Amino acid sequence: MPDPINLTADLPYYALALLGGYLLGSVPFGVVLTRLVGLGDIRTIGSGNIGATNVLRTGHKGLALATLVLDGGKGALAVLLARHYGPDITVLAAAGAFIGHLFPLWLKFQGGKGFATFIGIVLALFWPVGLMTAGTWLVIAALFRYSSLAALVAAILTPGYFWLMGYMQMAELALLLALLIVFRHHENIRRLYAGTESKIGNP
Repeated sequence: MPDPINLTADLPYYALALLGGYLLGSVPFGVVLTRLVGLGDIRTIGSGNIGATNVLRTGHKGLALATLVLDGGKGALAVLLARHYGPDITVLAAAGAFIGHLFPLWLKFQGGKGFATFIGIVLALFWPVGLMTAGTWLVIAALFRYSSLAALVAAILTPGYFWLMGYMQMAELALLLALLIVFRHHENIRRLYAGTESKIGNP
């Protein structure tokens, strides 16, 4: 089991991991890709979110898939680059990448909702749990056709998956990220409760 983070030791390295992860995670691929293909600013379309679900509302499935892969990839890359320096650095880099996606400096801290980046992080940390998280999303999405609900359920269950596998430090990280996902989905939660949330495949 990894040792708990000790922020009093090697603080400059921890700060560098957090900052490096943040800068990597803050690259807004949804905005970049939609502008590159001439669709304008994705923030003016649909829900205004920069993630793959909103990119899909443009009708460009390939672009939405690319956004999903790249948003997940930056989270995974942060973990893979940092893991050579130990579990504490890895956890901080992962947290930084996730926070960067949610609150990117380049977009005045108005970023995405984080689930694709969350999946990338979890897959890179321990791929069996990543597959369990992705599988949970697929099952809930297939049953209810709400992307937001599927993301919320999968994120909330992921700390438990890590806990069952005996990875407590990763479970703690996943719990923090899941809470941030819930926070970023507060509008979706209200719409789900009111029955006005858009289903997958609908505008």
